[in-house]
Amino acid sequence: MDPVLEAVGLGFSYGNGHLFRGVSLRLGPGEALAVLGPSGSGKTTLLHLLAGLLPLQEGEVYWEGAPIRGLPEGVLARKRLRFMGLVFQHHFLFPELTALENVLAPGYLAGQVDRGHALWFLSRLDLRERADFLPQRLSGGERQRVAVARALYLRPRLLLADEPTASLDRTQAKEVLRLMEELAQEVGAALLLSTHDEALVEGLPTLRL
Repeated sequence: MDPVLEAVGLGFSYGNGHLFRGVSLRLGPGEALAVLGPSGSGKTTLLHLLAGLLPLQEGEVYWEGAPIRGLPEGVLARKRLRFMGLVFQHHFLFPELTALENVLAPGYLAGQVDRGHALWFLSRLDLRERADFLPQRLSGGERQRVAVARALYLRPRLLLADEPTASLDRTQAKEVLRLMEELAQEVGAALLLSTHDEALVEGLPTLRL
């Protein structure tokens, strides 16, 4: 069986300086991996390369065995919508939409709008009673949980999370990470996340930059 995500020999440079070189990883269904490193080590750049959000300079990236290099942006965007869910340090919720409507947003793009399905995710994340709240009425941890529900709504093969808990306190961060791991397992997605907080991901396999 092909891995969900594979990277071989990735490198990225700014000007004459290398941010990183020779980064390889392989992630199978249901597996989790944490990318560790201090600020400026290239964690976000690496995840953007893996998500096809930056053009590859060195090495190759494969989604379920298929290379992404050279794909037209429109094709890449359509594949990305179905293949992966993205969570960022800042939740990027639509401020004019309720929690439920934010979770449903990818469904409108993919033609798969199912309120019951979205409410199931909100319930699993202890947000069912907040479904009709706008983001400004939610706490930071609640907003990030809505972002996780939105990322998983289409049941992607990969959940890619870039510093998803950096803006939260330790208690909220641990809870969001726990829920991400549980829900990724439930939908059968691989999980790749970046963080500078080694203690937060204790017990997970790691890749250091």
